[in-house]
Amino acid sequence: MNQRAYRYRFYPTTEQESLLRRTLGCTRLVYNMALAARSQAWYENEERVGYAQTSSMLTSWKKQEEFSFLNEVSCVPLQQGLRNLQKAFTNFWAGLTKYPKFKKKHHGGSAEFTKSAFRWKNGEVFLAKCSQSLPIRWSRQIPANCTPSTITVNLDARGRWYVSLLVDDHTIKPFPETDTSIGLDLGITSLIATSNGDKIANPKHFKRLHKKLRRAQKALSRKQKGSNNRKKARLEVARVHGQITDTRKDFLHKLTTQLVRENQTIVVEDLAIKNMVKNHKLALAISDASWGELTRQLDYKCQWYGRKLIKIDRWCPSSKRCGNCGYIVDKMPLNIREWKCPKCGINHDRDVNASQNILAAGLAVSAPVAHGGNHGSRSWGRPPRPRCLPKTALACLWSEQKT
Repeated sequence: MNQRAYRYRFYPTTEQESLLRRTLGCTRLVYNMALAARSQAWYENEERVGYAQTSSMLTSWKKQEEFSFLNEVSCVPLQQGLRNLQKAFTNFWAGLTKYPKFKKKHHGGSAEFTKSAFRWKNGEVFLAKCSQSLPIRWSRQIPANCTPSTITVNLDARGRWYVSLLVDDHTIKPFPETDTSIGLDLGITSLIATSNGDKIANPKHFKRLHKKLRRAQKALSRKQKGSNNRKKARLEVARVHGQITDTRKDFLHKLTTQLVRENQTIVVEDLAIKNMVKNHKLALAISDASWGELTRQLDYKCQWYGRKLIKIDRWCPSSKRCGNCGYIVDKMPLNIREWKCPKCGINHDRDVNASQNILAAGLAVSAPVAHGGNHGSRSWGRPPRPRCLPKTALACLWSEQKT
């Protein structure tokens, strides 16, 4: 069974909006207070405070007169906020993320409701302490016999309300099997270069709306802090950022769905994007391309639809290796987009040649005979090393694929 979140926009009544805004505010307050308590305990006594201690703190906060308003909203989103904080600290101590940050009001907010805090009746959602159902705009229906296990209410920076319903979707079926495999080389000028010789241009959503965003940010900087005009200008900046985000996600979803539908095996590089964006000359272009989101969508869609995603090691010299003879050049600056192999004399398009080498390396590491098992074909986590075959074996494998 595959879990899937169905996201809808809804337009709350005045009473519902008041309750939801108070719920988001209380959730944000409890999260920030727990984060401050955990940080203080660590910096003063080097003591790690866990979820159980923060849950006890929440109980004591509710008994205090100055925080009595915490009892006016559902307790479930408050507890879920503490669980999310615990998860953030777990990821931090594991070295996966940075130190948790305090939540801000202007960023919107979210509240998570589990089964004990909502009712699903006749296709309508009733949240705790709310007598009326949420007026949801049902852009698509939830599959029959599917009941939400978790409901998340979100308010974005533009002031728009969304609700996400998490269900076990039994309608997700694997696509018919095909015999096609494809290697993808992620780039900036071309978002994707495929091993078939095709290139998908980078839409550059941020660059397209950069002038509009710049004007809105200039207008915001001129407004007096605390004024109503500044609030209006801030919403305008948020709207432009929202346009960039929405167009980028829409494009990536359509692209990844097409790739998963047409190919049985997809091979990509396991890029260290966090390290790559430290280059200030390329950080904006790399972030706008959204390589991480693209590979994330490929990952879960391959799991949904019975496809295979292979991630090869980031140190594999895919751009510097000749796909015909396996020769590796010493240097390959970014300004060189086409090059000629000194050994066999074949001209290569840099991106297409890299995608072909990525495909060959991915199929090689997924072969159980070559490595004593298909441990390199997993589509999650950090792939084991080494990832690249010797150039002679890689060239032989690629020549067999072309024939």
